[in-house]
Amino acid sequence: MSASTTQISQWLAELHSNGTEVDLKQLLRYQRHTQLFDLTPAQTIQSKLAGSYLAKSKGRGMEFDEVRHYQNGDDVRTIDWRVTARTGKVHTKLFREEKERPVFILTDLGSSMQFGSALLLKSVQACHLAALIAWHVKKTGDKLGGIVFHQQQIRELKPAGRSQAVLRYLHQLTELQQQALALLNQSTTPPNHNLALALGQLRRLARPGSLVFVISDFQQLDESCLRHLRALSLHNEVRICQLDDPLEQSIPAQASGMAQVSDGASPISLQLDSSKVQQQYLQQQQQFQQQLQQHWTTLGLTSWQFSAAIPLLTQLSGRKHDHN
Repeated sequence: MSASTTQISQWLAELHSNGTEVDLKQLLRYQRHTQLFDLTPAQTIQSKLAGSYLAKSKGRGMEFDEVRHYQNGDDVRTIDWRVTARTGKVHTKLFREEKERPVFILTDLGSSMQFGSALLLKSVQACHLAALIAWHVKKTGDKLGGIVFHQQQIRELKPAGRSQAVLRYLHQLTELQQQALALLNQSTTPPNHNLALALGQLRRLARPGSLVFVISDFQQLDESCLRHLRALSLHNEVRICQLDDPLEQSIPAQASGMAQVSDGASPISLQLDSSKVQQQYLQQQQQFQQQLQQHWTTLGLTSWQFSAAIPLLTQLSGRKHDHN
């Protein structure tokens, strides 16, 4: 989907954004749209804390589960006298225990996320997505924690409840996005190597049974990152939210001039209007996407892809959160 200049201007006005900066006003609007994102657990809750989700274990909880024959050791207070009278055999009620499920959001605001060719920087869209998830967490009554980072800062937020936890997270988003933008104006930008460090910190922070969202473009994904994701997924439900931009997918056919790109070692000049260059670039990006999807499939992770070129609510309204 490509948008006209008029459409982009209209979207930016609706978002109260200039496309590069994030403020609280932008992020507060998402508390009215939490119905667009589903946080229903896909896995059994493993947390030992009392809360609002039903666990697989059975005991004296708040939610009735089933009736079965009385067994030695069962609490006599749970005997179902109606079923016992009807069948002539003693039956007891079982209950499914309720468990708490903390939610952790990792938001990548690193140097590769400070890019956008149409509407928003990927980092700005990441902040919007994190805000929507955070407001949903408040609505469901879960505790919220997580990590916000760019190439020089990693901020850890321990899980907490209520609006205070959401506002604390949103404050970190706005502050670190401002810092990341300031770094772009420096003559030398530090390498963006903090994804693995942030995932390692999140791995230590997240309690077993948590729901974990990782929001990034995954340009810095390496074996260390995959090791941390694998460890996280053993005891938590991990959901991948990948941010991209149309210009990262393919070079527009009408592009012209030269561009400087990096092969990881040194800059390379490309002639943008070369059909050969455009085809090679397209194949390279398709291969990158296929590799990412293979990683998520291998790890058994739910993954979604979001564009920085279309408002988040527009994308969510048009999709049913199918597992990729």
